[in-house]
Amino acid sequence: MKLSPVLPVLMKQIKTFTRAIKGKEMKLRYGFRQVGDIEVFYREAGSSDAPVILLLHGFPTASHMFRDLIPLLADHFRLIAPDLPGFGQTKAPPRGTFDYTFDRLADVIEDFTEALSLDQYVLYIFDYGAPVGLRLAMRHPERVSAIVSQNGNAYLEGFSDEWGPWVAYWREPSAANREACRPSLAPDTIRNWQYGTGADPTLLSPDGYELDIAYMGRPDAEEIQLDLILDYRSNVVLYPAFQSYFREHRPPLLAVWGRHDPAFLPAGAAAYQRDLPDAKIHLLDAGHFALETHAEEVATLIRAFLDGTI
Repeated sequence: MKLSPVLPVLMKQIKTFTRAIKGKEMKLRYGFRQVGDIEVFYREAGSSDAPVILLLHGFPTASHMFRDLIPLLADHFRLIAPDLPGFGQTKAPPRGTFDYTFDRLADVIEDFTEALSLDQYVLYIFDYGAPVGLRLAMRHPERVSAIVSQNGNAYLEGFSDEWGPWVAYWREPSAANREACRPSLAPDTIRNWQYGTGADPTLLSPDGYELDIAYMGRPDAEEIQLDLILDYRSNVVLYPAFQSYFREHRPPLLAVWGRHDPAFLPAGAAAYQRDLPDAKIHLLDAGHFALETHAEEVATLIRAFLDGTI
């Protein structure tokens, strides 16, 4: 049967249109979503009907930490990365009119997911994003299809011996102990300790840590972070509840960990298997901010994990 000469032209136009649509979906997009009196900034990529990965950043960074990872996964997933209140470009009320606690951060992100009608998602949790995300998981276990924990701690075994000033502040929240935590926010600490420890300097771009340092220099930023440092003790109190959630709901979990993290040790990754025996554990030759140097490796691990999970 002879094909109409119109058909090949039509097929070519369809392919061109499909590539154009896919190219648009792959591009990073940026926006704000009003959640109560907070404007949550977020970046996203991927098709609106693809499985969702909700990416929750840590301290002292923002959603820009996912700038290299998102394009590597946007062909198969819809990736959404909000800035937490007090971080990045999210516009939140000042101290005194908004409580900078982890419960409140979780409230805002919960409302953000509902505003975007995210009824199911994979949780990617890192650092501060872990206690925020795990609060969401406990509140709505039916929404969490899987968890990727990248240096996102939920076990006492994960703590290094570098937490002394913070622990002292938790035990006695005096002005002196608050000031003793302030060096954690200093440019040299962010640049050399948080980002630099265990990272290959030839692979570590200055873009991430210099932006974090600039964010920390904004008015009242340090005081907000010191408030959150004090409230971090609430996360430790919740560790047994997080672990109970793991045992009860059995979410598929991938722990991908920078083994040279000076704050959260590889033992924190291995501990997940105590409550989730089928958890996948991978240690990378990286530091705390593993995505700064190993985004491609993390993306490969996520693809393999989710291909057999969702």
